[in-house]
Amino acid sequence: MAPVGWGIVGYGWVARDYMAPGIREAGHRLVAVCDPSPESREAAASEGARTHADLAAFLADPEIEAVYVATPNHLHRDALEALARAGLPVLCEKPMAASLSDAEAMVRAVDAGGIFYGTAFDQRHHPAHRVIRARIAAGDLGTLTALRIVYACWLGRDWSAAGQPNWRIDAVQAGGGALIDLAPHGIDLVDFLLGEPIADIASLTQIRAQDYAVDDGALLIGRTEAGVLASLHVSYNCPDALPRRRLEVVGTKGMLVAENTMGQTPGGSLTFHDGATGRTESVAFDGQASPFTEQVRAFGSALRNPSERDAYSAVRDLHTMRLVARAYGQS
Repeated sequence: MAPVGWGIVGYGWVARDYMAPGIREAGHRLVAVCDPSPESREAAASEGARTHADLAAFLADPEIEAVYVATPNHLHRDALEALARAGLPVLCEKPMAASLSDAEAMVRAVDAGGIFYGTAFDQRHHPAHRVIRARIAAGDLGTLTALRIVYACWLGRDWSAAGQPNWRIDAVQAGGGALIDLAPHGIDLVDFLLGEPIADIASLTQIRAQDYAVDDGALLIGRTEAGVLASLHVSYNCPDALPRRRLEVVGTKGMLVAENTMGQTPGGSLTFHDGATGRTESVAFDGQASPFTEQVRAFGSALRNPSERDAYSAVRDLHTMRLVARAYGQS
């Protein structure tokens, strides 16, 4: 496959630490970056990318074939609408937007522009999660009954990366706190693993340990149409030294437990617990493959091979945003 020429809109820490390396490791090229910050443009230039302070100049770059949008959440819509008008394929960071209305407008823009669009749910691409999905499909767990996720971290007011301000605790820029930031990964992962989305959802949020106005923790419970129950605990108030990333899938024949697989980095562990004997066994997967790199590789392959684009759906991702809105008690 010919290398894909990528552009990035918003060169913050996720773009620098994960997307840019993922582009290189996937054998693609980072050709251009758009960011209003001189420091961010300087960092991108050091990686060999052409840099632009505004989107109009960025869109004029002829080598850009696909664009990764990693701005603060409230800027996703404007970027996506401009990119859709230009006919460029887009991989947009989660959540789709800071508000449901913006996400709905983004889907309209995708449809109007006829572009290839994906939301950056990198957890679909962690090798351990792909093994779990295959084991479920093979019937190894029997009738599925429950899926439980803990995805937590510590995010204090003074947190920063790449010298940038912590916009994730600003309700206007982020749209919320831990729930809107972390829960979309879990909600989408339920859909990926089970092959069906959560249909009903409810939640409780907290502002418990951090001194800011958005939620620093949330518990969500959901149920699929088939009756599988899902629970998600997400937080910004769990010290990073504690166990804080766990995924359990339970069925009538057994349970799969993944630890330290939720997140952008490779590795973790996967264990099968036999429901008849209680026996446990370690389940092998590729512990070296980065979910971010695999995400770039998959999107690039679908860009070159349209038959693979069924794995992406703006309408499905909008359903995830609607569940997030419902979890916040919004209509």
